[in-house]
Amino acid sequence: MNGDASLDIRTPEGISFSVPLAGPVSRLLALTLDFLVILAAQQAVTRLIGAFPKAAADVGDAFGILLLFVFASAYPMASEWFWRGQTIGKRLFRLRVIDATGLRLEPSQVIIRNLLRYVDGLPICYLVGSVTSLLNRRLQRLGDLAAGTVVVRSVQLKQPDLDQLLGARYNSLLEQRHLAARLRQRVPPEIASIGLDALIRRGQLEPGPRVELYRDLARYFKKLVEYPPEVIEQMADEQYVRNVVEILFRASL
Repeated sequence: MNGDASLDIRTPEGISFSVPLAGPVSRLLALTLDFLVILAAQQAVTRLIGAFPKAAADVGDAFGILLLFVFASAYPMASEWFWRGQTIGKRLFRLRVIDATGLRLEPSQVIIRNLLRYVDGLPICYLVGSVTSLLNRRLQRLGDLAAGTVVVRSVQLKQPDLDQLLGARYNSLLEQRHLAARLRQRVPPEIASIGLDALIRRGQLEPGPRVELYRDLARYFKKLVEYPPEVIEQMADEQYVRNVVEILFRASL
């Protein structure tokens, strides 16, 4: 599988998009960096314990090995959940774990793919995981296959002049600050880019397809975060998408 392979996803709301799959080299580099982060954390804690000679003598090397196992298990799980599919290594190399069907990444998926990392690492140097990923078109290791996830390359978006695009219209969704923050956390970057592109190309779309696109996008966003009915009941789908895009992309919010 070459580095230009991509994954076509169609969400239950009818939104279709394509994302480039992460290749084995970039994934290995990200994994190596994450291992160095884990190793550094383990050594830092071990040295802290070593500052107390009596405690260090009682704990011994076994505790250091236990710490390494704990960090190796907890770090990727916590990072991928709170950073929406990314660890420090994945962030550096612009990689991201996503649900294979375009849905929101669930905690159970994060746990499963990382627990099976130990199987993928067998017998040495991630041999099982590497061979498995080369034998399927989505480049999924065993953990990804079991969790229903894929690793993709994040494409950096070039933002247009948002003030000109969005104008100064009142955004009632912003009044619910906690829900706006939840939107920023839950909307995948790929879907956010589709919403932004839909606004940019609004004038190029035929009326029928444009209505359908905004309807599907609005339905998707509403499923991710539920706003009070009185806030959105009179809001057209296009305005709803516009308000969501403003929440996702305007840095000053």
